[in-house]
Amino acid sequence: MEKPEKEQPNNPLHGVKLQDILEYLTSKYSWEDLAGQVNINCFKKDPSIKSSLKFLRKTPWARKKVEYLYLQSIKRPCR
Repeated sequence: MEKPEKEQPNNPLHGVKLQDILEYLTSKYSWEDLAGQVNINCFKKDPSIKSSLKFLRKTPWARKKVEYLYLQSIKRPCR
């Protein structure tokens, strides 16, 4: 029997996968731009979605910064 998903009406990230966030951000910004906004090595040295996912899944403080950038970028149009 499947567990019903908990309702989270006030959580804008509910149901959004980290991979989807990274794909969105890399479609809007270059890796260089991302590294300038979130100072983490996985955006600076040999960046890729795969390496970023691996790092961000293990590093809550960095993930929070990336999620914040995502939320800000969907609220306002890209430069």
